[in-house]
Amino acid sequence: MKLLLAFFRLIRWPNLIFIALTQFLFYYCIIIPSLPVDYFLQQKALTPSLFYFLVIASILIAAAGYIINDYFDINIDQVNKPAKMVVQKIISRHWAILFHLLITLAGITLSGYVAFKTSWVVFFANILCAFLLWSYSTRFKKKLLSGNIIIAGLTAWTVLVLYFAINTLLFTSTVVSAGFITGLSRIYKFAALYASFAFIISLIREVVKDIEDMSGDAKYQCKTMPIVWGVPATKVFVGVWLTVLIGSLIILQLYVLQIGWWGSALYSLVLVISPLVWILKRFYHAHSTAEYHTISTFIKVVMFTGICSILLMK
Repeated sequence: MKLLLAFFRLIRWPNLIFIALTQFLFYYCIIIPSLPVDYFLQQKALTPSLFYFLVIASILIAAAGYIINDYFDINIDQVNKPAKMVVQKIISRHWAILFHLLITLAGITLSGYVAFKTSWVVFFANILCAFLLWSYSTRFKKKLLSGNIIIAGLTAWTVLVLYFAINTLLFTSTVVSAGFITGLSRIYKFAALYASFAFIISLIREVVKDIEDMSGDAKYQCKTMPIVWGVPATKVFVGVWLTVLIGSLIILQLYVLQIGWWGSALYSLVLVISPLVWILKRFYHAHSTAEYHTISTFIKVVMFTGICSILLMK
């Protein structure tokens, strides 16, 4: 039992549930209501069963990424979070790398099956995701900003992969209905919106985590933003992106109000925009590792409330 619990800690099971939740909400609240029924009867369609396989593939690739990250972060984690270590403490490095390879292979295989039935973008992009997760852990995590951008991009891909899975027009000459084209356009707008939100807020959180982990990162020659630029300059970077995100969301709500979506606007104001303003204020007064950890946790909560707003778009 101890080994099983350690394995679930290693693969960050709450984050995997969040990935699955994001994709389920987007599929059932945006994709299905946007597309005509006849789309799901076509040969190249992301049917519910194929969607489930795609979700499992996303979870497996992400889980493998968490494993390989901890595999290469043993020395840093001994400084930053010794009590939370799994690799080498409970699960040996040999088993960790084996789990990583097997889970990655399973995720890529499922991606290939879904791609064969829908769009090959899914297969090649998920291979790239697995490669980027390995590269992040071995190289880019210790580089200035590049690692943060990779993780933010992969977070955004969680939503975008669904759009590319249904956009079979990229590789087929199938004649489709006007309803499908209209629905695809609507899905693209929501995919771009939520992927942008995921990218920006994930980038913010990754940089905040870099400040939190400065002591261990500095000991092992990592070139993260707070180490290279200093904490004050890093705070300016985060503050600018938080301001951009808050401003963009406010402008978006003004548009939403014009089309009468009062519930969505109120939800965003109370559960997304207001917490972000609080985070911005709290962040500039933060000094200790514990304070940055608290801010990082609250950013994750806002990621959750932001994604849950999809429920209001159905």
